[in-house]
Amino acid sequence: MALIVQKYGGTSVGNPERIKNVAARVARCRQEGHKLVVVVSAMSGVTDSLIKLAKELMPLPNEREMDMLLATGEQTTIALTAIALHALNVPAISLTGAQAGIVTDGVHTKAKIKNITPKKVHALLDEGQVVIVAGFQGQTMEGQITTLGRGGSDLTAIALAAALKADLCQIYTDVDGVYTADPRLVPGARKLSEISYDEMLELASLGAKVMQSRSVEFAKKFGVVFEVRSSMNENPGTLVKEETRSMEDVVIRGVSLDKNQAKVTVVGVPDRPGTAARIFKALGDAAVNVDMIVQNVSHAAASPCTDLSFTVDKPDLLKAHKVIDSLKSEVAFREVTADENISKLSIVGVGMRSHSGVAAKMFDVLAKNGVNIEMISTSEIKISVVIELAKGETALRAIHEAFHA
Repeated sequence: MALIVQKYGGTSVGNPERIKNVAARVARCRQEGHKLVVVVSAMSGVTDSLIKLAKELMPLPNEREMDMLLATGEQTTIALTAIALHALNVPAISLTGAQAGIVTDGVHTKAKIKNITPKKVHALLDEGQVVIVAGFQGQTMEGQITTLGRGGSDLTAIALAAALKADLCQIYTDVDGVYTADPRLVPGARKLSEISYDEMLELASLGAKVMQSRSVEFAKKFGVVFEVRSSMNENPGTLVKEETRSMEDVVIRGVSLDKNQAKVTVVGVPDRPGTAARIFKALGDAAVNVDMIVQNVSHAAASPCTDLSFTVDKPDLLKAHKVIDSLKSEVAFREVTADENISKLSIVGVGMRSHSGVAAKMFDVLAKNGVNIEMISTSEIKISVVIELAKGETALRAIHEAFHA
């Protein structure tokens, strides 16, 4: 008998029939004698609908109230999943994130888990219950409801698996596992049988929609081995685990395209020490995550100035613009521009550590396909470029083919 944490994404619980399918899968697993904690997301489309409703009332809604609103999506699903299990005569109980003992910091809409006290979950499991937990949410020490950011149900599942010392963690989604590229965009993409934490972390942070990056980071930190697999069939998935020597033989593990990026350029920033620090501190204080940064300094003018460009997630663009505007009297820049017509194309592989010429090959392929590079960012296992949004999918397929990923 094993203690298993299973997570089902929004597509897997997207309608009553799919919830019944999840309940049947859970019931079969319980019949095998296992203890089960099931983490569920909001039904597909529900979170977006709630966000749309709020923005019809106010373009930039209060974040505390957004957490209160968005948490209801998962709470609907946990109750429906428990009811579906009851219909199969399986004892089940639904818990909110707070009831499951998930304590977070106070950063609304992007809270971080501080600790988990799973005493209640253990007690319910010992009673023979299947415990259904609302993903994506928690509660501060002061009792404020918080959410963990997009994809936060993955983090809930991984964190619970670590806290409960689960024997197995399974992330069920609408795809069979982790692919070398998005199979909906690249017909030749192949499923990977295994991938390292570092590779999965890079792919998740670079726009691959299979896993939330913070959940992979948490899994690596606490050594939670997990499997990504489909809720629609019984096919084996992709195992995410520590890097092994054989993984270095593959130069490029995967290619990703993130269309959810926007570029902000602060034009005419005075080139003096501390200016960039002031700008990025203000963005950090507003919980705006900045990704790629490029600074171009001009010494032609009497007072040297710079154009400072950086990328953010599109949902954070309005907030970033507001933060930068508030600094104009202090920083004395000329203007702020924003470009949403960009995408971020990335290649990832631990094998890049021991193979040279990868960047040159990537840039050559892009040049031959008429794709201009606007920004570049690298790590020892990743190369990312910002390119025109309209050319993103063509570039993705070309790079995938070139590296035989």
